Amino acid sequence: MSARVLLLLVLLAVAGLATFIAGEQIEVVVLRTYDAEGISYDTKLWVVDQEGTPWVRVANPERHWYHRLLANPRAELVRNQRATPVVAVPRDTPEAHASIDRLFRQKYGAVDWWYRVLLRRNPVPIRLDTAE
Repeated sequence: MSARVLLLLVLLAVAGLATFIAGEQIEVVVLRTYDAEGISYDTKLWVVDQEGTPWVRVANPERHWYHRLLANPRAELVRNQRATPVVAVPRDTPEAHASIDRLFRQKYGAVDWWYRVLLRRNPVPIRLDTAE
């Protein structure tokens, strides 16, 4: 393996690790989704609040957790070590994208931009309404 290839691999590994660490420095929550058999799955996500309501985003609508959420919108938001039952409402509209993307940029800063470059493909904002 040439020195250039090795250097490139090392740089990519360092960038990946730095991105992961930076992404964990600001609030990270767990969204607990359930499959058809009732088995729970925990997914770590960033969260923002708009007028007291939490929102998350799926970076790529092909993610398994998002498909579980579409099939069963009842989930749990684990935030500050407290699980709250929620109902997920995807809002794939220009208005939701603009306002929620702005809130994510304000809260997560440059790391949000970097994650967009690396990971986001057709993201969808998801409002998490408190379940009754």
